[in-house]
Amino acid sequence: MPATEKKPSRILCVDVGGSGLKAAVISPRGKFLVKRVRIKTPERRKPRDIVKALADLAAPMGDFDHVTIGFPGMVKDGRVVSAPHFGTKDWKDFDLAAALRKQWKRPVKLLNDADVQGLAVIEGEGLELVCTLGTGFGTAWFRDGELMPHMDLAHLAVHKKYDLDVYVGDQTRRKIGKDRWNRRVKKLIAVLETVFNYDQLYLGGGNSRWVKFKLPRNITIVSNDAGMEGGAFAWRDPKG
Repeated sequence: MPATEKKPSRILCVDVGGSGLKAAVISPRGKFLVKRVRIKTPERRKPRDIVKALADLAAPMGDFDHVTIGFPGMVKDGRVVSAPHFGTKDWKDFDLAAALRKQWKRPVKLLNDADVQGLAVIEGEGLELVCTLGTGFGTAWFRDGELMPHMDLAHLAVHKKYDLDVYVGDQTRRKIGKDRWNRRVKKLIAVLETVFNYDQLYLGGGNSRWVKFKLPRNITIVSNDAGMEGGAFAWRDPKG
């Protein structure tokens, strides 16, 4: 962070979801400074609709000096690469970070939502995998606390008709029921263990609460609020 740039003290952390938009102002240590707010995700999900909704969401938050946005898709350098639940055609190459900097006149970081959640829950040792179970499926991969380049594993095909995003997504859970959905999640975990050989796996997202089978000691279900808390840690100086 340049010496002339103000250090974060009140960070607006926003979790953009397929069903809801959530926000809170959080300290650099991850403490909620105001009560979180939530509104429904607009039915129209074009960039201008989401930007307006985020402006409305932040209005009652009071003062903040930095912003972190967790977005459900692939993002790079502040721009959206893909937005499977919002319409990639409308969102591709949209500079969401710049649009929100213009809106709020504050520094803005745009990250994948699973990456943001991971920043709040990892221990910082070994290989740690964070998976979000929500509208779709998200992942974040860490080595000794360092966030690895984002991989959109959700779009690996598991069937000729669908990918992992659909296989364990929210619409599928509602369609097939919690028991069959749990069996699918259990199979998915076995695959992830083989592929990643992780030391620790964290399950988050709104649908993690429906996981009912017994988990091994190295798998933890984490609070959905981590999707906002991690936004505070995104501003930490990696050099300490």
